[in-house]
Amino acid sequence: MTDDTIAAVATPPGVAAIAIIRISGPHARAIEQTCFAPARIGQRRPATLVRGWIVDPASGERLDDALAAFFVAPHSYTGEDLVELHVHGGGGVVATCLALVLRLGAVLATPGEFTRRAFLNGRIDLAQAEAVADLIAAESERAAKAAAYRLAGALGARVRELRSEALDRLVEIEAHVDYPDEVAPPDPTQLRAVLERQSADVDELMRGAGAAHVLRDGIECTIAGPPNAGKSSLLNALACAERAIVSDIAGTTRDIVEDRIAIDGVVLRLRDTAGLRATRDPVEAEGVNRALAAIAQAQLVITVIDVSRALGPDERDALAHTTAAPSIVFGNKLDLGDGGLAGVRSIVAANDGDGGRPTIVAGSVRWPETIDELRRVIADIGWGGALDGSRALVAGARQIEALTRGRSAIGQALETLDAHLPIDLVAADLRDAIAAYGEVTGDTVTEEVLDGIFSRFCVGK
Repeated sequence: MTDDTIAAVATPPGVAAIAIIRISGPHARAIEQTCFAPARIGQRRPATLVRGWIVDPASGERLDDALAAFFVAPHSYTGEDLVELHVHGGGGVVATCLALVLRLGAVLATPGEFTRRAFLNGRIDLAQAEAVADLIAAESERAAKAAAYRLAGALGARVRELRSEALDRLVEIEAHVDYPDEVAPPDPTQLRAVLERQSADVDELMRGAGAAHVLRDGIECTIAGPPNAGKSSLLNALACAERAIVSDIAGTTRDIVEDRIAIDGVVLRLRDTAGLRATRDPVEAEGVNRALAAIAQAQLVITVIDVSRALGPDERDALAHTTAAPSIVFGNKLDLGDGGLAGVRSIVAANDGDGGRPTIVAGSVRWPETIDELRRVIADIGWGGALDGSRALVAGARQIEALTRGRSAIGQALETLDAHLPIDLVAADLRDAIAAYGEVTGDTVTEEVLDGIFSRFCVGK
């Protein structure tokens, strides 16, 4: 219920210098005035922190030396009266102060409830609300910048323009259908131009969806190859840490070792797998099966081959399993020799993947320049080497699905015009497009969808 006054800790759990208790709703100011005593008496200004004490009104006991600020509706994050109490971050202090706020009439906020109220009160649209969650979860600088751009409302603004234009055309058509003697039918040429422009605009938005997905969720990358090729060493080198056990004993890695790293500002979900080879060891065989499954699921595969010696059956089998693009073949141990490099080049040249020939990087995991080259190649293959966060507006599956339906409805309207069918059929297609656009911005969205979106937020945001 939006009539409730909600409260929650807005900072992460654990010991810290400061913790923030956020209160929003009709009684937020009254609760603050009951439990916070400013150090100086006088007129306070909105959005200004002042020092004072958290005081239990029942006993008069000072619970903490704190700061407080209030924001007056509608000029707050939620669009309601909102208060922030900045208390010391010890667990006992935070729990005591929050309990006092709840005792004075607030109820504990559910995950995402502050942002949900911001949406319901018109402070942000639904695309911006989703960007809030993306910004909180961003693991790289570029991901944060892209989410911040979406939070500024760029996607919602563009989709609202599309929706408004489609609504204008729908009104024209319906006016003619309802009053054919008084209102002329829309000009087919002008209507077609509008529909074609809408189709192109949606296509442009969708082209940035892949980049946005990479920025937000990262790339699933599997490191594969035969035993003792240097897969675990490569994982450690890319992660700049000893994540995986490195040994000269073949078959050391038997299960998948995972890590998350940022390359060129985008998160890479790295998976080091068991060496690919035929084996009778049931444990190692299970590791090989898991490695093959990881390869099948990967968006990018790095195949590590020891090129210091001539290729054997294990190396050839590994290349056969992993040279479907997009992939990188890393010819490792060049510091020890190059007996297998020509064989790798020959096999790769003869096995173009569906998306093009795999890229070969030859060198040594011990050479920093080789790791730098690998990072450049990973960036280029994974996301084109450059991501423009300002174009990565469509970030979530929900938004993609809604815009896809909108694009389909516009396409159907164009086909209706081509077939010279009754104009009211175009109106039906436009209604579908308008509804789809509204799902992106939140103008036409169900409570069920809202529950799903805000359930992934943290409490206090």
